[in-house]
Amino acid sequence: MTNKLCDSAIDAVNDIPDGATILVGGFSGAGVPDVLISALLEHGAKDLTLVHNNAGNALLGVARLLDAGRVRKMICSFPRSWESHVFEGLYREGKVELECVPQGTLAERLRAGGSGLGGIFTPAGFGTDLARGKEARVIGGRGYIFEHALTGDFSLVKARHADRWGNLQYRMTARNFGPVMCMAAKTTIVEVDDVVPLGMMDPETIVTSGVFVQRVINLKKVTK
Repeated sequence: MTNKLCDSAIDAVNDIPDGATILVGGFSGAGVPDVLISALLEHGAKDLTLVHNNAGNALLGVARLLDAGRVRKMICSFPRSWESHVFEGLYREGKVELECVPQGTLAERLRAGGSGLGGIFTPAGFGTDLARGKEARVIGGRGYIFEHALTGDFSLVKARHADRWGNLQYRMTARNFGPVMCMAAKTTIVEVDDVVPLGMMDPETIVTSGVFVQRVINLKKVTK
């Protein structure tokens, strides 16, 4: 029977290559996969493109990867947020690239990528610098721009519960980008607060099906 549980976080990330595009769930402190980020730092992959809600806070979350010089490009909605000094310093020095994407557009580009669609038409950014070089249309009297779907080689996500098949439940706002990032990555790696026996989760409460998850880390048993 399928068992997606990994013995350690470092084992779960050890095939992430240099230059990979990684979708990282969470925003601020909600739903950020800190143990997997620590494992990725230890693993040493570099020249990464990170897709995240923001560019990290202080030396927390993805800011740790930026501070270690592992990130080539950030795709995010809020590059400047609470104590985002690591990213700001690197960006001013020309050491990291930025693609700024409105938050709703970011979520829908990921959803499109996970659904096998080419992209979306959105009114967000129409008539602004964000629309420069992009296809524009007027539909029903309203202006839209085309945004390509967004996918990743890997996603790092935090959830509350999983079973060994990779079915996931989330805790409140920690749900944020997790479900769409699980769908949009070739390989999804999830850290969870606990793993429960098969059949213990009500199917109506499962947010992400195990079909989108390849590896699970049980935080009760794994510390790094």
